[in-house]
Amino acid sequence: MQPWAAALTVRAARYLALKLVGTTVVIGLFFVPYLHLLHHPSYPVLVMPLTALDRLIPFQPQALFAYLSLWLYVGIGPGLQLSLLDLLVYAAWVGSACLAGLVIFYFWPTQVPPLDLDASRFFGFAMLQEVDAAGNACPSMHVAIATFTVIRVGDVLRQIGAPKFMRVVNVLWFLAIALSTLAIKQHVVLDACAGAILGIVFAWASLRWSLRRVRVQPEIHA
Repeated sequence: MQPWAAALTVRAARYLALKLVGTTVVIGLFFVPYLHLLHHPSYPVLVMPLTALDRLIPFQPQALFAYLSLWLYVGIGPGLQLSLLDLLVYAAWVGSACLAGLVIFYFWPTQVPPLDLDASRFFGFAMLQEVDAAGNACPSMHVAIATFTVIRVGDVLRQIGAPKFMRVVNVLWFLAIALSTLAIKQHVVLDACAGAILGIVFAWASLRWSLRRVRVQPEIHA
């Protein structure tokens, strides 16, 4: 087995049950206040303005699959943490990013402009509109968490010397998720940009002030 593959296997296997349960719990905890603010905004809701790019991007219902794939993608970040300490620190940083988004939604509720078509007639959109209406728009937490994930996963892949194709797949998956938010009109360009900035800030901080940096050699012989 290649050293990078051995390192990846060790990382994925460590605390697997805890990672699966913990990721599900964190997502669930986030959605409690998220949905409350979505349906009970504290202040008047601002409709986000459209840019020229928004007008150029057509509604593409097939992009819903990429949009929903975030819930798989988001698990890769914690799934590749090696130690319990790394996992807890990762959860603290991503949780802080989510908390920052919720604070923004509380003081500055936003929504996207209404679609000029009935999206509910497309597969999956009726359920999406019931669960995640077009509010809590800016910043896009979909893009924010995807950005956080692509940076942190990319850092792990770099540490273990993963082949280039894995890094490319990581970036392409992120781009598919980010662009899907615009393609299904769940967000506008300004939402996505703000979400990307939020994700970059917290991902950079999580790497800059990491408690420990695990290198390849200890992983292989762990």
